[in-house]
Amino acid sequence: MAYDKGLDLVVMSAQANPPVCKIMDFGKYRFEREKREKEAKKKQQTVEIKEIQLSPRIDTHDFETKAKQARKFLDAGNKVRVVMRFRGREMSHMAIGREIIDKFSESCADSGVVDKKPSVDGRVMSMVISPVSQKSAK
Repeated sequence: MAYDKGLDLVVMSAQANPPVCKIMDFGKYRFEREKREKEAKKKQQTVEIKEIQLSPRIDTHDFETKAKQARKFLDAGNKVRVVMRFRGREMSHMAIGREIIDKFSESCADSGVVDKKPSVDGRVMSMVISPVSQKSAK
């Protein structure tokens, strides 16, 4: 029947019993399927993790600049990893680093929520901030 109509016999579901087939133009079917897959791929949102590096000796203007950049990343839908590196004698002043990281999370509170609390790993203190979802903001 498909040959008489100048069309193709396309197997839709080979696992079914009996297998399901359709008589159609295979080129058109393949084009439509690829179009649907492209559309689904466009709607997917990839979340990147951006990194902001701080220091225990950071000045106020530098801090504000980094916080502004983090808010921009969060508004774009990306996660932000805040990293504070301690060098040399700075290791004895972990409390100062903790204060700065807490202050940073407060300054980004309108754009994001703390996903992973600040934790120390060797000479590095890090925390992850996730963007506030658009649905819960409404």
